[in-house]
Amino acid sequence: MDDGVPIRFNGVERDRAVIVLGGGGAFYSSVEETPRQYASVMFTPEIVDRGWPQPGLHFSIHEISQRAQDRLREVVRHILLVTSQPTDDAPFASGESIKETLLAAIDNAFAEIVPAKWTMRANTTRQFKVFNDARAILAGDVAHPIYSGELARQIGVSVRTLHDAIQRYRGVSLHRYLRLRRLWLVRQQLLAGAPSVKTCALAYGFWHLSDFSRSYRSQFGEAPSETLAASRRPGATRADPSRGHGS
Repeated sequence: MDDGVPIRFNGVERDRAVIVLGGGGAFYSSVEETPRQYASVMFTPEIVDRGWPQPGLHFSIHEISQRAQDRLREVVRHILLVTSQPTDDAPFASGESIKETLLAAIDNAFAEIVPAKWTMRANTTRQFKVFNDARAILAGDVAHPIYSGELARQIGVSVRTLHDAIQRYRGVSLHRYLRLRRLWLVRQQLLAGAPSVKTCALAYGFWHLSDFSRSYRSQFGEAPSETLAASRRPGATRADPSRGHGS
C-alpha cells in the first residue's frame, strides 16, 4: 500500500508496491528495514475460475501497471473506510456489491501484469524449499546450537546452497544468520533466569566472551548481564526458553 521503502519479499528486494497471491498452505518470506503498510484480503471459500495466476509452494509476486496499482489501492482504502462506519443498511446486499467491486479491481490488476525478469526469481521454489527446511529444523531445536555443516547435512544440500538460500531470503550470510539465532537463544535463556551469562554463552557456542558481549549489546541495546539482572527482579515476567524466535 506504500512505495519508496525497500522490502525483501521472497528473496527479492523492491521499493515499489506489488500484488502477491497465495492459496491454502502457501508461505512467504519478508524482511522489512522499516515498517511497511499492507492490505491483506482473504477469500473464503477460495476464489477460483477468474483467470488469476496459480500460486505454488509460496506466494507468487506480480508487478502490475501503476494505473492498476492506484485503482486497487483506492478501492481497498474506500472499502476500509465504508466498512469501518456503522450503518443500518442491509449488510448482505452491500457486502456482495463490495466484494464484486474488489474482485473487479483485482481482475483488472492481474490483466495489467508488467513482464519483469525479477519476478521470475521471486517466484521460483527450489531455494525457497531449502530456506523453509532450514527454518523448520532451527525452530524444532532451540536447546542446542546448530552449525552450518550440520544444518546442511540435515537438509541434504551443500553448505554453499544453504548459504545462497539464506542470503536470498534473509539478506545476510549463513554464518551471520546462525550467529543471530544463537544470540536470540541466549537472550531467551537469560530472560528465563539462567544460572550465569558465561554458562549460557558457552552453551550456545560463544567461546570469545568479550566478542559475545559486544555482539549482544549491539543486537539488543543492553549488556547480557543487564538482561539477566532484569529477569531476577521481583515481579519480572520470565520468558519461556522453549518458545521459538523470529527466523
